[in-house]
Amino acid sequence: MKSKKKVINDFGGIMYSTDPGFSYEEEETSQVNLPNNQQNMKVMLDKKNRGGKAVTLVAGFVGEMDALEQLGKMLKTKCGVGGTTKDGEILIQGDFRDKVVELLKKEGFKVKKSGG
Repeated sequence: MKSKKKVINDFGGIMYSTDPGFSYEEEETSQVNLPNNQQNMKVMLDKKNRGGKAVTLVAGFVGEMDALEQLGKMLKTKCGVGGTTKDGEILIQGDFRDKVVELLKKEGFKVKKSGG
């Protein structure tokens, strides 16, 4: 996932330290893969900022990036088109909403078709 911009609250209010040996320890959050039947996925069509080209967008995946990339690769292969996985979402070139919903249901995901 893309790391978000850090703000002061992320550091517990620490802005600056004069201690030369001070190092701020960040907490690591580990992503846990939820079982497929507990995932709430949304499939939608997106045309914004893409030059009018339609893109099928799959959002709502909770888990590691490797699992997301593997799922994205499977969907792209089954649809026979290109696409990418970034920012916790799967982008598939073209309007394949119905096919993607069917494929995800076969894999055991809870899927909703959202948007027009």
